Amino acid sequence: MKKETDVRAQSNLILQALPKGILVNTQAAGRFNSMVIGWGMLGTVWGKPVFITYVRTSRYTYEQLEKNPEFTVSIPLDGKLDPEIFRVCGSLSGRDVHKDEELGLTLVPGDTVSVPGIKEVPATLECKVIYRQMLDGNALPSDIRERLYKGFGTAEGPDSEHELHAMFYGEVTASYVIEDQ
Repeated sequence: MKKETDVRAQSNLILQALPKGILVNTQAAGRFNSMVIGWGMLGTVWGKPVFITYVRTSRYTYEQLEKNPEFTVSIPLDGKLDPEIFRVCGSLSGRDVHKDEELGLTLVPGDTVSVPGIKEVPATLECKVIYRQMLDGNALPSDIRERLYKGFGTAEGPDSEHELHAMFYGEVTASYVIEDQ
């Protein structure tokens, strides 16, 4: 059962939980994936409620979003992810592991998107990508570039530490809390 909420009502929960880690979920070609994020933005863009997630191009989540431009965001009600969910979704690749099966997660079909939410992480936003943009590494302040994108603009070669993030602007099409039935 889902209890519908206004996305603005969840904004404090999202903003407090985000630095500790929340989940962005994707699904393409029949394969679900969930990734821990600590960066994101919730706001209004073009008169629409939007959640912006940042995803490195090397991530399986990026591949999934390129195939299916929809995602869900899962936020723990107590503001902190279960440590095992954090470990699996924050360190293992969906290319190699079916994280939902590994963790025994209960996937709940979306109402407006093809990507499910997660019962164990019940506050949920459903999002449809309305815009995508790569970060411009040359426009980043040098301290951020040095800390997060070591080697950017050098001949060291591309690896995940050097890759920039793509920003996916997801229009929030549904907001709810998954409850026990």
